[in-house]
Amino acid sequence: MPELPSDPINSLIKELSSLPGIGPKSAQRITYYLLRTNETQVTALADALITLKKKTKLCRICCNVSENDICSICSNPNRNPTLVLIVEQPQDIVAIEHTGAYHGRYHVLHGSISPTEGVGENDLRIQELLARLQDGAVKEVVIGTNPTREGETTALYLKKLISPLGIKVTRLARGLPFGSELEYADDTTISNAFEGRQDF
Repeated sequence: MPELPSDPINSLIKELSSLPGIGPKSAQRITYYLLRTNETQVTALADALITLKKKTKLCRICCNVSENDICSICSNPNRNPTLVLIVEQPQDIVAIEHTGAYHGRYHVLHGSISPTEGVGENDLRIQELLARLQDGAVKEVVIGTNPTREGETTALYLKKLISPLGIKVTRLARGLPFGSELEYADDTTISNAFEGRQDF
């Protein structure tokens, strides 16, 4: 009978395997790489992970990840406060900001409606969105959910909630192929999607 790795090794492989995009083989390679690495590098990685959890929170306005109560985008006076782009995840903001094509503010839902995965509208940051739309300062909401079945379901639900408020609702153009995610789109595709955004 072959001898199995020790419990600390198995434990780390199991934890790494639970991360998105990392399968058991990749988790095993990373684990053995970390075993060979000097202790300073491993400690720096562990410290970075702990700091990430302890020093980040959600912006109280847009629900983006931030070190402060209000993120740098919401507190930037040069951003257009009358325009809000709704995205599914914080990493979508990174992709959009990289293009330099958008100068408004954001709202992060932290997911999309997906009954098959047990994610309903109450699991998303929709109430926070509706609360910030009440004062009439926002004139246009751009729905930037991913062009997937879940993203479309979420977009339609948001349109139904926002339209009665008298706010213009647009959707990023179909420059983004159906089934893809904003996080992986290139700069030109995202820029074109902004240029061709449509009433929704």
